[in-house]
Amino acid sequence: MPHHLQLGKPSSSVNHDWALILAGGEGSRLRSLTTTPGGVAVPKQFCAFGGEGSLLQDALRRAQSVTTYERTCVVVSEHHRSWWQALDLRLSGENIIEQPLNRGTAIGILLPLLRILHRDPEAGLLVLPSDHFVRHESVLASSLRVAMRSIRQRGDQIVILGISPDDPDPELGYLVVEESCATGLHPVCEFVEKPSLAVARALIARGGVWNSFIFAARGRTLLRAFEDRAPDLVAEMWEIVSRCDPEIQQARLAELYEAAPDLDFSRDILQRSPTLLSVLTVPPCGWSDLGTPRRVSEALRQIQPAFQHARQRSSERVPFLDLAQLTPSQTYLTG
Repeated sequence: MPHHLQLGKPSSSVNHDWALILAGGEGSRLRSLTTTPGGVAVPKQFCAFGGEGSLLQDALRRAQSVTTYERTCVVVSEHHRSWWQALDLRLSGENIIEQPLNRGTAIGILLPLLRILHRDPEAGLLVLPSDHFVRHESVLASSLRVAMRSIRQRGDQIVILGISPDDPDPELGYLVVEESCATGLHPVCEFVEKPSLAVARALIARGGVWNSFIFAARGRTLLRAFEDRAPDLVAEMWEIVSRCDPEIQQARLAELYEAAPDLDFSRDILQRSPTLLSVLTVPPCGWSDLGTPRRVSEALRQIQPAFQHARQRSSERVPFLDLAQLTPSQTYLTG
């Protein structure tokens, strides 16, 4: 076990594959589309996009391609309680992990990581954002299974899913990779966040792929990356998770979050751990992070024949908003 944390004995479960769904974000860039007529801004993960439930529920179903609901956790924010409690997440209470505050994606991953490792020291994790649209789920599911197999075989790697670009999009992050090796995994040469259009074209010409922020890793490997960057924070949070009674954990965590810095997982953890990173390229699957009104509009155009049907269906299946009720032109007007 790296550094000072001592994990417990492995669980008796034969299967140690877990999924972690990230659902604590605010979705501020999409607020022009996700604000109700009454002026309430709904975080986009609690909205739908023409499916059978919210984007968060879509992510939970996506996770079942590699594990079960019993080994699926979701991290949420306490101040979003009215939204996530209104959804049927099919999860037990211990699998819904509440953050007192939003302190960035790194701390949003660290808390559930420690909770999972406390329950299963041998856990391998698939980490999925809860605000993505995927047109061809079976294509992505195949790559998710490959990523999980890869970390079982090579436990010292963080395998990031890179999406084959449809176009040079300056609103996304890019991963520039080295030549493919026999395993099909590419070492990372460079991270580029939101380049200009010209630079995005050049990156794609060099084999660059979109950074999906979907990744797989052994829990211990992720923990090592966190300890290298923020050992004191990890130690203090582990003390709370592993030793405090459940009824006082939230109060202690609230104090910790108040004092903690904002940390971005890509910038502050991944980019500082380049030797741990590999990229698995996903074939074209109609993926979008729905991060801006323009990307929502482009995703709507992908499902143009289907969203007319979605618009006619009852809105009762989703408690909040269905973004497929919009038209592509509306997304540009509101953006």
